[in-house]
Amino acid sequence: MSFLGTIRTLLSGFQPVSIDPPERTRGVPPSGNGASSFHLWWDTPLGPITEMAVTVEIRVPPKLATLHFFAIQTSFVRNGARAGGAHLGLQWNPRFPGSRAVNWGGYDADGSILTGTQSPLISTPEDVNTRDYDWQPQRTYRMKIGPADERDGSWFWPGSVTELASGETTHVRDLRTDGNELADPVVWSEVFAACDAPGISVRWSDLSITMADGTFAISVCTSAYQSYESGGCTNTDSTVHQNAFVQTTNTERTNPSDVALRL
Repeated sequence: MSFLGTIRTLLSGFQPVSIDPPERTRGVPPSGNGASSFHLWWDTPLGPITEMAVTVEIRVPPKLATLHFFAIQTSFVRNGARAGGAHLGLQWNPRFPGSRAVNWGGYDADGSILTGTQSPLISTPEDVNTRDYDWQPQRTYRMKIGPADERDGSWFWPGSVTELASGETTHVRDLRTDGNELADPVVWSEVFAACDAPGISVRWSDLSITMADGTFAISVCTSAYQSYESGGCTNTDSTVHQNAFVQTTNTERTNPSDVALRL
């Protein structure tokens, strides 16, 4: 047998070895901020957005005295250029009464913290971005960003939360930006806890955006997870259940990143 024939014979019996991706299902995430986060990016029509909203329900709340953050996030845009971004969400935050708070804050395009109006809500630790807010598990809250008002050459974007059972709307405050449009809507959970901490579950429903030609319901989101290399837990999962997107921790991952989840 020739030399090449011998090589072909050897290679014909070669079976590639399957290498499983690395897992992190225990211990505190070694990320820069000690958290593991996962996102659901909205599939939206093209064009400027003037308002975005989502209903959130924290079905299984945190049990540990560590920060958990559940938010809707936007980018601000002006003349096609990014002018910063911000997030509006409920927090399980041990610095606040009952560990419950709401946050509406963000950053300018240069990374500086956005300024805004004074919130009507008190803040026990005197945090300008985060205020006392007594949200409750298994209740639904409608979080809304916009529409904005123009004042003295800047745009002021209101953030509000409505408890749907009572209909009570809480205006958190207005953020001041150079952006007169919204873009890149996404919801996410950021968990400052060990990967094997008691699991939490969050339900996102009735995603909507408002544009010049009307209001549109969003029925498709793309999953994204903080990678193992950047310190993320690998036992978080985003799924669809009963016409809602659900995010869960300390569970088997059934949908990897970059999967289009449809209601």
